[in-house]
Amino acid sequence: MLSMEFVAEIRRRHFVSGESISSIARSLKLSRPTVRKALKAEAEPNYQRQHQPTPKLGEFQAQLIDWLELDAKLPKRQRRTAQRLFECLQVEGYQGSYGPVQRFVLSWKQQAGHRPAMTPVFVPLAFPAGETCQFDWSHEVVVLGGVSQTIKVAHFRLTYSRQMFVAAYPRETQEMVLDAHVRAFAFFGGVPKRMVYDNLKTVVDAIFVGKERRFNRRFLTLANHYLFEPVACTPESGWEKGQVENQVGNIREWLFTPIAKFENFAALNDWLAIRCLELAGRRHPQQTTRTIAECFAEEQPLLKAVSAVFDGYVEKTLRVSSTCLIRVDHNRYSVPAEWANRVVSVRVTADRLRIVADSQIVAEHPRRLGRDQLICDPWHYLPVLEKKPGALRHGAPFQQWELPVSIRVVRDRVLKQDKGDRAFVELLLMARTLGDGGLDTLEVACDLTLQTGVVAAAVVLNEMRRLTETARPKALENIKLSMPTLQLEPMADCSRYDRLRSLRHEH
Repeated sequence: MLSMEFVAEIRRRHFVSGESISSIARSLKLSRPTVRKALKAEAEPNYQRQHQPTPKLGEFQAQLIDWLELDAKLPKRQRRTAQRLFECLQVEGYQGSYGPVQRFVLSWKQQAGHRPAMTPVFVPLAFPAGETCQFDWSHEVVVLGGVSQTIKVAHFRLTYSRQMFVAAYPRETQEMVLDAHVRAFAFFGGVPKRMVYDNLKTVVDAIFVGKERRFNRRFLTLANHYLFEPVACTPESGWEKGQVENQVGNIREWLFTPIAKFENFAALNDWLAIRCLELAGRRHPQQTTRTIAECFAEEQPLLKAVSAVFDGYVEKTLRVSSTCLIRVDHNRYSVPAEWANRVVSVRVTADRLRIVADSQIVAEHPRRLGRDQLICDPWHYLPVLEKKPGALRHGAPFQQWELPVSIRVVRDRVLKQDKGDRAFVELLLMARTLGDGGLDTLEVACDLTLQTGVVAAAVVLNEMRRLTETARPKALENIKLSMPTLQLEPMADCSRYDRLRSLRHEH
């Protein structure tokens, strides 16, 4: 606060002596705005009083101090704000306004060494087209298949055009992150130069000084495939990717309020992709004369074209149990019997599992997202049935097997016959030898057998052989051949035969 004498001196040095504002500011160690303000002042400034009376708060100050001292010992998240303290005082009988409480709390914290947090100040950012995309996760509540559940939503946002893309997943595992990038780049029709992230465990393995990071090797494989530069934010500095941070709140309001209801994740993600295109019709927040879609049309050609889709799997090495099963995420999946008690590689993606052995895919299953589920392919156990046909009746893989109606009818009748287990296994073995169309052939053979009224495994086998036997070539007499015709036909000469006979007698 400048005294009136100080103000008068500044005015005299400038208006009488002609000294410049900069010179006065340097000599008096003041800012130039302060000097300018003093030059405009002709009367003594009227400052707001520094101490305001608080008659209604007086008797409650001791209680307020006790609460502040108690809160100071708690973690920052658990401390009460001035507004919450004001509400607590009202419960105790305080009749005054909020202002005195707020000023008292601020004064107490300053005296206790608690400085109020500075209001964040930011620099406006401008991003070139095709350069940067920001990524983040959010938690949303949806109803899938009639069940309310919390899901994870992957958010992408191109910083120039503001074009967004979102995809829903059951959790934030690495294969989900990889799959989200594959979907996003397909949606954008290209890849930006840089991708900005939080320090996700699925992306960053270690945080060093400054911006230096050690990225996850599998994630770097994705980055090298699409040739983008991964950039990790400073910890607890969400403003470094503020666009996608704001998008999280907007998407929650626009797409998940009220609660979205779909049959499964596939239907939900199809709808989310359509809504992202529709929301691109909104006005661009900076280029207000254009829509987001128009800005994206300008940015999209500058994205790097996708030459090949990345196979976004995470590979694990597992040992197959004696029951031909492997365990992935609390669920069990079957493997062909010849790999029982051996080690295989399992490639896990967001929606599938592929079992690899000897550099070949030996089994594949849709991925299940629940717990304690058994996912079996009955064909994997056929070699076991060949040796133990009795397992057909109570084997879990065969109880869940959805066979065509005609095969089920034949199976039920054959199993009631003597040695019916082994007989039906022979039908399955025959179907396996026929390859991919074997089950269809077995279904037709069972239909034909049921029409005869005599249901037996031998009859079904006979029908399958008849259906698959190689067709015989047509008889030659039934084929009209175009034969060449002679212009001069030879004459029959019987005398030649007589001459040969006479020569024989002579010798």
